Amino acid sequence: MEKVERIGITALLSALFSWIGIVAVPFLLLVVLQIIDYATGLCAAKYRDEAISSYKSFKGIAKKICMWLLVVVGGVLDWLISYAGENMGFEFQSIIVATIVCVWLMCNEIISILENMADIGVKLPPFLLKITKRIQGGVEKAADVDDEDKEDNDG
Repeated sequence: MEKVERIGITALLSALFSWIGIVAVPFLLLVVLQIIDYATGLCAAKYRDEAISSYKSFKGIAKKICMWLLVVVGGVLDWLISYAGENMGFEFQSIIVATIVCVWLMCNEIISILENMADIGVKLPPFLLKITKRIQGGVEKAADVDDEDKEDNDG
């Protein structure tokens, strides 16, 4: 029976990762970073004079699940872009929005992990936080809609 369960779980995960395609790797990395962030957050709570509570723990888990839903929203937007493109005669698969959301969230998790480690007392190389924030800012800048174009279209 245990072998059947493992085969079922493997099949389910394989189907899921096949369905989400190229976003599977960034999404999996996001989940790994979330687990690390959760663990370092629990450890850092002792150094922050915070009590570990089931309410805060549940809230943190709910927040991380909502981050997964942001990736799903990005995937839906990608699907809408592809669908609209196909109806206009273009054939392409868009995965850019979901990927950008994943990368931005991964940067956010890395920043949180580094802050947790700093609170624990780990001496961090100063460039790690700077590089991560620069990458996150670059993602935001690349995905940002130009406000001047918006104003030109309004008037």
